[in-house]
Amino acid sequence: MFLRSLTGLIKKELNIEPSVNQKLERLGLFTISDLLLHYPRDWEDRTNIVPLSALNDAYGCAHVKVIAREFFGYGYSKAMKVYVEDEDSVKKGIQPVLLCFNLSRRSWFERRLLNDTEHLIYGRFKHNKNGEYQCSAFDFSSVKSKNSFCKIIPVYPSTTGLNQRHLRSAVNNALNKYADKLENELPDELIKRDNLLSKSGAVKEMHNPSSMEELEKAKKTLIYEELFYFEMMVGKRTIEKRRQKKQLAMNSGQSSLREKNEFSPLQKRLIERLPFSLTQGQIEAALEINRDIKSIMPMARLLQGDVGSGKTLVSFLAALYTVEKNAQAVIMAPTELLARQHAETAAKLLEPMGIRIAFLTGNIKAKGRKELIKNLKEGSVDIAAGTHALFSKDVEYKNLKLAVIDEQHRFGVTQRALITAKGNSPDLLMMSATPIPRTLALTVFGDMDVSVIKDMPPGRKPVITHLAKESNEAKVYEFVRRELEEGRQAYFVYPLIEDASSSGNEIKDAVSMAERLQKEIYPKFKIALIHSKIPEDEKKQIMDSFRKGEINLLAATSVVEVGVDVPNANCMVIEHAERFGLPALHQLRGRVGRGCDQSYCFLVYSDNYSDEGKNRLLIMKENTDGFIIAEEDLKMRGPGRFTGTEQSGYMIFGLASIIRDAEELEKARKDVFAILEDDPDLLLANHRVIVKVLEEAPPFGEVAF
Repeated sequence: MFLRSLTGLIKKELNIEPSVNQKLERLGLFTISDLLLHYPRDWEDRTNIVPLSALNDAYGCAHVKVIAREFFGYGYSKAMKVYVEDEDSVKKGIQPVLLCFNLSRRSWFERRLLNDTEHLIYGRFKHNKNGEYQCSAFDFSSVKSKNSFCKIIPVYPSTTGLNQRHLRSAVNNALNKYADKLENELPDELIKRDNLLSKSGAVKEMHNPSSMEELEKAKKTLIYEELFYFEMMVGKRTIEKRRQKKQLAMNSGQSSLREKNEFSPLQKRLIERLPFSLTQGQIEAALEINRDIKSIMPMARLLQGDVGSGKTLVSFLAALYTVEKNAQAVIMAPTELLARQHAETAAKLLEPMGIRIAFLTGNIKAKGRKELIKNLKEGSVDIAAGTHALFSKDVEYKNLKLAVIDEQHRFGVTQRALITAKGNSPDLLMMSATPIPRTLALTVFGDMDVSVIKDMPPGRKPVITHLAKESNEAKVYEFVRRELEEGRQAYFVYPLIEDASSSGNEIKDAVSMAERLQKEIYPKFKIALIHSKIPEDEKKQIMDSFRKGEINLLAATSVVEVGVDVPNANCMVIEHAERFGLPALHQLRGRVGRGCDQSYCFLVYSDNYSDEGKNRLLIMKENTDGFIIAEEDLKMRGPGRFTGTEQSGYMIFGLASIIRDAEELEKARKDVFAILEDDPDLLLANHRVIVKVLEEAPPFGEVAF
């Protein structure tokens, strides 16, 4: 049987106390499969006994003798110091001390750690401020139990009231009953080629390693297996799409090689009306999208590029191509501010060409909404820009054939599916202003086509980025003052809307800082406040005034991260920059540098910020390339931020990491595609195990983008 086929309930299959079972369920462990897939988060290597002096800020196992005890505190606070020694500590004049707290609840410390008794301990010692060599968190056992104590011990993710002893006991019960029955889930040829363990052996070694070498082999086996089946699911869809596309092209007599690769009449009209030329990257991306739309197969394309690279204009060209086919297009954005900007820009560029534009959000009033929905259903609207409201239950389209999803990482998998469900297999164009690293694109968007706009519109100067301690912010304020006096504009961004001092935080917030900036720092200039709680109409009015230059400085939250384009604004000050992720910082920085003047971004961080944190901010100072920044952020924060899979749950690997295991990922991908290209229906005998796993115990749910 396969591991994921062990769906029997723990409370029925194993002899476990009801109270322990309840705590296991709190961890999400209901079945035998859940329990055996609950891999340790760490392992304690107790196999080597070392001198006590070697445990200075390092975990290890030592053989000690108790030489004295000292009690302090009373009742629930009763505690004990246990003075221990070994030959090495005596020679070096070190006096190690074990600290035992909560003796009222852990009386066995007092009963067992008696003077002149010998024990094996596992822990880590540190010198306190008085120079005492102490250990307060340790495990111990009698010398007689050496064989059971001095081995590699698993440490599991746990929950309140569920100790490691309970978890280890439950897992061992399950292993004893089921481990030997587990079938291999990989083809034998791959197991032999890479010298991997059997599934049974790998699971046993993960929970009870016989050696650190065998543990590493078990990790390698299970990590590769996870990546293999993830790529298998992506690969099967890719191969199937290729097959369908080829068949449809043959049936229709279509030959993409003979087709002209050029812009359509409406697209040419728009390009001619622009006061600038398209970049080569925009041209290539737009023509790639045209080819997809012309194809019989629905498009599934990811358009990525750095902040300000011109992706929105490419999406307008795609929408025009769709409209020429007597169909409708929607452009969906995560915020009303960004959706409104798309609608206004589309109206300015496309309405003079006869294109009918609509704007739909949840804040459209009932009367106007009813008329708008009627027009969408009747086909009186060509392109609709909006937020999640575009896929509301009462919204219908006459002929939706293109769904553009901007800032795609802010939408979940389900939300993407809901908008495409509004049409009959519409083309899907996902856009990311936070460039997705190659490793992640390979993993998550493996069966999508990817277009990358690598160049930027000519004439733009790179934004100069400075780091500043909070105690030096007066210099930042003075620099911005000089720029404001020259007639330019600035943003000041804060991590919080309201004052949070009552919670003990000393974090600046947008509301109080807007008042301080106006009264104390820049009294001669007009300052406005904008954040997510301000009504949309008021927000629009503020942004319009800022664009017109009627407001000099905008105090804001990250609501201005996207959808704000004010060429005259050349200063971006981000307070408490340590509280923002790198992509957010890069997006905020992208709000300036959109005009011809030199622009500046100041990352102001707390005085007590760690050196490691400063190195993170240095990535922003030293790089303007969003792809490099994205790679670094991916290493630190994981893939959900980029892909919008935080909500979907399908990217949750048990052991694999797409950064750490990038080489294994690529190897798994090559293996999968080699198998599928040779045997697309998995009919060969050695591949039947793959079919069986996918049918009976798939490692992942439906992988949908």
